[in-house]
Amino acid sequence: MVKRIVFLGNNQLAARVLTYLKSQPQKLIGLVVHPKGKAKQRSKLIQLAKLPQSKVFRGDKINSAQVIEQIRVLKPDLLISVMFGYILKKKVLSAAKQGAVNLHPAYLPFNRGAHPNVWSIVEGTPAGVTLHTIDDGVDTGKILAQEKVKVESTDTGKSLYWKLEQAAYELFIKTWPKLVRGELAAKSQKPGGSEHRVKDLHKL
Repeated sequence: MVKRIVFLGNNQLAARVLTYLKSQPQKLIGLVVHPKGKAKQRSKLIQLAKLPQSKVFRGDKINSAQVIEQIRVLKPDLLISVMFGYILKKKVLSAAKQGAVNLHPAYLPFNRGAHPNVWSIVEGTPAGVTLHTIDDGVDTGKILAQEKVKVESTDTGKSLYWKLEQAAYELFIKTWPKLVRGELAAKSQKPGGSEHRVKDLHKL
């Protein structure tokens, strides 16, 4: 089944996932990227998407009435978020027939939010990757698929980051066909866990 997709992404992982999606029989109808100065791999994402400028949107404007209406007109089936740094509010989520999913480099419910690679080491929490639905919270949606990643005693924030990126990519390409066919059962997150903001890193 072909899905009409709006892709929201930033960073190298987003570029890898978008490259994969472009190889699949799906229809990319919109792209949302971070504005210049806050973006990583922005030019590469735009190049991969091969969309007219009218269908490329700024992430910091995603919740504006104008952009929401522009996305709604595209009639997307699904919004796909990968390393996207802006919170999606209810009106944006409702613009897609089947809502939105996010690929997060953490083993939810642990390490919602920013820098999960660092906090798994600092706090000794499980590390991993999760594909989940998006609600109006921060990484609080229902879990579609997830995998743990082992943290070695020699791991640093940098080495764990790359391990998580690779695991996230592998999880996505493994589960995407099942998602398209509607074969993934969404499960609520377990109580507890942890959440961190970007500013929390400065407290270490």
